Amino acid sequence: MKVLDFDNTLYHGESAVDLALFMIKNNRRIILYLPKIFINLIKYKLCIVRKEKMVRAINDFMRNALRDKNEIYEAVEGFWGKNGHKLERKMLAKISHDDVIITAGPDFLINGIRGIINTDHIISSRIDSEKMNVRYLNFGENKVKGYKALYGDKRIECFYTDSYNDKALMEISDRVFIVKKGRLTRIK
Repeated sequence: MKVLDFDNTLYHGESAVDLALFMIKNNRRIILYLPKIFINLIKYKLCIVRKEKMVRAINDFMRNALRDKNEIYEAVEGFWGKNGHKLERKMLAKISHDDVIITAGPDFLINGIRGIINTDHIISSRIDSEKMNVRYLNFGENKVKGYKALYGDKRIECFYTDSYNDKALMEISDRVFIVKKGRLTRIK
């Protein structure tokens, strides 16, 4: 089985950040949260942010920047209409029905393109839309916990990612490929 990270592997960019930027045209309050979003993104990329801090920042954004619980869900279709071109078609073609996509991104965002990703095996962060908070942040070691909860000790034949943040998944994979703009470099 192959496991593929989503952001910067199957999608060029950080999809959740792009969604926030897309939503600004209808909700100017989001602008106030952009500095915090970008600072946390940099910390994430440098592997220096804790899960608890990420959860607090996401919850704060959802509760205070959004008008209501439906705003973010209603934006998803328009977002994919505008940003679908950022999907890496060559990488999407590698996905078979039994492969797994794993992402720190929210479930509602990846579910917006479920029809074109060729697999129903998706492990993502889960958002409680009623409470407007993170139920499960699929980040760092949680990616391995989420994987093992569904697949036990089944080894990953090939893992595709853009980031060494996924070191824990790399360790349980036979082969690992770093993906940069659609180009693959085998590192294990």
